[in-house]
Amino acid sequence: MTKSVDFYFDFGSPAAYLAATQLPHVCADTGAQLVWKPMLLGGVFQATGNHSPAEIKPKGPYMTTDLKRFARRYGVPFVHNPHFPINTLLLMRGATGIQAKEPARFGAYVDAIFHAMWVEPKNLNDPATVGAVLQNAGFDASVLLALAGAQETKDRLKAVTQEAVERGVFGAPTMFVGDEMFWGQDRLDFVREALDAA
Repeated sequence: MTKSVDFYFDFGSPAAYLAATQLPHVCADTGAQLVWKPMLLGGVFQATGNHSPAEIKPKGPYMTTDLKRFARRYGVPFVHNPHFPINTLLLMRGATGIQAKEPARFGAYVDAIFHAMWVEPKNLNDPATVGAVLQNAGFDASVLLALAGAQETKDRLKAVTQEAVERGVFGAPTMFVGDEMFWGQDRLDFVREALDAA
């Protein structure tokens, strides 16, 4: 049986962005498959009573500093989005829809949205800005936005979010190797160890 990592993520989480830059390498090194699981972090928070660290002072400023440390360690760009927090419902529906209908383009979508969120940060609360980001990444924004609005897409995102809650997820990023759960991009060493042992 192929070993794998289930990766529950939301574009609104800077830690999920950092994890997404590293997990492909971890999986390549360990011969594992990376299974992307787009979920709605707001729905997880609502179901679990959790909150964004950014809402807790002085934790928010500390987290931003710490995330910059990890970005330097990983050798990846990271800029805090001045428009944060961003409602990611449209973005996560887009990820869910394209994963289901055009899986070959899922990676390009993820890269474009993460880039616009945490590398060259844009106001992704604005649908017109989202459309421009998608067009610049080679997508037909009108087609993708229609896909995001389809009932099938909405139902799938709700189902994966509920699945995450039922598995014990309370934040993003959360990774599973088998039934073992790891929360936070600062737990990737444990993910690697679990994969090596699988």
